[in-house]
Amino acid sequence: MELTANALRVLRARYLLKDADGRVVETPAEMFGRIARTVAAVEPRYGGDTARWEERFFELVSDLRFLPNSPTIMNAGKPSGQLAACFVLPVEDSMQGIFDTLKNAALILQSGGGTGFSFSRLRPRADIVRSTGGIASGPVSFMKIYNTATDVIKQGGARRGANMGILRVDHPDVLDFIRVKRAAAELANFNISVAATDAFMTAVLDDREYGLVNPRTGREAGRLRAREVFAEIATSAWESGDPGLVFIDRINAANPTPLLGPFESTNPCGEQPLLPYEACVLGSLDLSRFVREGEIDRTLLSADIRTAVRFLDDTIDASVYPLPAIEAMHTGNRKIGLGVMGWADTLILLGIPYNHRRAFALARETMRFVSDTARAASAALAGERGAFPNFGGSIYDGPGMPRLRNATVTTIAPTGTLATIADCSSGIEPLFAVAYKRLVLDTELSEVSRHFVRMARERGFYSEELMREVERRGSVGRVTGVPAEVKRLFRTALEIPPEDHIEMQAAFQEFTDNAVSKTINLPRRATPQEVERAFLRAYARGCKGITVFRYGSKRGTLVKFADVD
Repeated sequence: MELTANALRVLRARYLLKDADGRVVETPAEMFGRIARTVAAVEPRYGGDTARWEERFFELVSDLRFLPNSPTIMNAGKPSGQLAACFVLPVEDSMQGIFDTLKNAALILQSGGGTGFSFSRLRPRADIVRSTGGIASGPVSFMKIYNTATDVIKQGGARRGANMGILRVDHPDVLDFIRVKRAAAELANFNISVAATDAFMTAVLDDREYGLVNPRTGREAGRLRAREVFAEIATSAWESGDPGLVFIDRINAANPTPLLGPFESTNPCGEQPLLPYEACVLGSLDLSRFVREGEIDRTLLSADIRTAVRFLDDTIDASVYPLPAIEAMHTGNRKIGLGVMGWADTLILLGIPYNHRRAFALARETMRFVSDTARAASAALAGERGAFPNFGGSIYDGPGMPRLRNATVTTIAPTGTLATIADCSSGIEPLFAVAYKRLVLDTELSEVSRHFVRMARERGFYSEELMREVERRGSVGRVTGVPAEVKRLFRTALEIPPEDHIEMQAAFQEFTDNAVSKTINLPRRATPQEVERAFLRAYARGCKGITVFRYGSKRGTLVKFADVD
């Protein structure tokens, strides 16, 4: 088992079982065995061989070719046993509804899950409250209450509280929402995104006004110039990293079960649109472990995709759900989100710069293969176990369409700590830096690209002095002694133009059922107008959403580099 020192530190801090005194009482091999045993235990209900699949699952995860989402690693085999990462809860326009949802969110956060909310149903600030004769305080005020509650819960110390807050662009309080995180201390436990409609984006392009709608009455409640609102979104994102944009109509156009209602929100990182009370289990394949002799080994990858789809489908049944409504929705749609990580490492191993046209082409080709294989695996499971219960009336319920076990099969997640465990690059991101230090739950980790170290040794330009310089600068672009072709291979996130970040996101999105978690990194010198251009490009290229982060913006960064401006 190839576990690095950093992987072991993260496992001890977050994932390995501890006794009542907080002492670690489990080895990594025992952890992987616990995961495989818990998930394979549901096989008999479908006529499967528990021992066979426990062995297959253990081999897959312990070899680090595939890892499930964090709650599965943390909670498998525990009495709580909540294994899903992503949830969305509805926020109804009543005091009881608002606080019932907060209570339910607390249970999810405590179990290690992340929760998304749309606050768009809440009446705007200063609107009438007939029951009391008073006036409403508006969505932003209730978001602050949710944020404070998350602070208190802290997910048992195993994961930081994670929420997504979404407000429609046509809500009367949208400007308050857009500006709220310009104050650094506000909503620290929330990512926020504006749900931008196609009508709004068209109004931006045409420089027209658009109507605001009071959700209580359904009537127009004023008009705003779309470009001015768009500029406010870009300025806030430039300043603090929030809000992002969620292209809500595009997301709903891909809704596999439209008869059950529309999407209103996503999970905290934006890659998983979910219906109210819906959940999803995620897992990621480390593509870099499938590189053999200068190409991706599709035979091994295909076999592992099929095993991973079965693993994730079993996880749905193995999970203990915090609410009956969530269990009903998740077992009804059986959504899974198989994704990839280690993409930047894969390109390095193949000798392809991250923002080269060959990289974009390979992204489409690879994700198409993952998607097609995963869907075929889901169809095969449907043959064994039956289609997902809500299949009737779904987009697959038609002549010539496959019967699927899972309403969705693919998602690209950020894989932060999973990538540390697997010792690979995060999700589909470029390298954040070639060498740097970062904090994980107050534990400082030194991250160094093992591929750079190997290449430097093989080509004879490695030295301790060079590595200290790389860590100081973060990148190798201005480090003397590094060959030009190596510099091109190891371009970091801030050395890649925003349009190339977006092109990579769009390439993966084309063949992903759900959405794609991707940060569009901008240098400190970037302007709000460049943020606007990035937003427009993401919309034009077919992305389902966009998150930008300008280095050194008000929200702060964990890492400081000498070469970043």
